[in-house]
Amino acid sequence: MLILGLDPGSLHTGYGLIACRSGSARTIAAGRWSAPAKMAVADRLRILADGLDDLLQSARPDFAAMEKPFHGVNSRSVIVLAEARGALLLTLARAGLRVEEYSPAEVKSAVSGNGRAEKAQVARMVGLLLGLAPGAFPVDATDALAVALCSSQRQSLRRLTEPSAGPK
Repeated sequence: MLILGLDPGSLHTGYGLIACRSGSARTIAAGRWSAPAKMAVADRLRILADGLDDLLQSARPDFAAMEKPFHGVNSRSVIVLAEARGALLLTLARAGLRVEEYSPAEVKSAVSGNGRAEKAQVARMVGLLLGLAPGAFPVDATDALAVALCSSQRQSLRRLTEPSAGPK
């Protein structure tokens, strides 16, 4: 199963694609799409959508997982983040992909066992789980890989807890 994790941002959006099989995961691709801060919002959103579209065409993931926005105090930041998420969600919907969303605490807990883990702890655990060297990817990509790992874990739990399709 190929899972695409996304860590949306208005200037930098991280992506991480992992292949999961028999309880293990490996990195297929990871990185980030970036746009200059002084660029018009519509042009920044186009960069995100085009980058995601290119990745979807070349990688063909089974579904995507995205981090839910953290409700901060800066309303302008939340609005810009919502615009970036909208561009990504539309691109995923046009590709016909299912999207799962996880809170930052869910992602941190799934990867590190602590829903309040610091970024460095999450990055270290992502590296350990995927066999990556420290600093192998930008922090946005590491966060996206964490989202994909969280989704992989949730998929495994769902399979274990679903009622079996035995005789009726």
